[in-house]
Amino acid sequence: MTDDLIDRLAAAVAERISRPIPIQVDLWSADEIAAYLKVCRRYVIDRYSKLPDFPPAIRLPSAGGRSGHPRWRASDVIAWAEKYKEGAPGRIGRPRKAA
Repeated sequence: MTDDLIDRLAAAVAERISRPIPIQVDLWSADEIAAYLKVCRRYVIDRYSKLPDFPPAIRLPSAGGRSGHPRWRASDVIAWAEKYKEGAPGRIGRPRKAA
């Protein structure tokens, strides 16, 4: 392969790759949250989304006038999960014994 051919192939591939949406404005589905948290989708819907401190869902209207599937701002979900790091200030619950 020549350098020119490689450059043309690289340019063609770059045109077809979608640009990622910045995490600050991206909206995640329950499936994407589940993948991030490494749990199943049902766990996100049935448990996490019902917690009082979980970020509120955004429901965009559908064509029929009903509200669509819930979406959550990715940055809010990440910030929520980070609050639960072990040793984080303000963490609720009984302190663990040092090993």
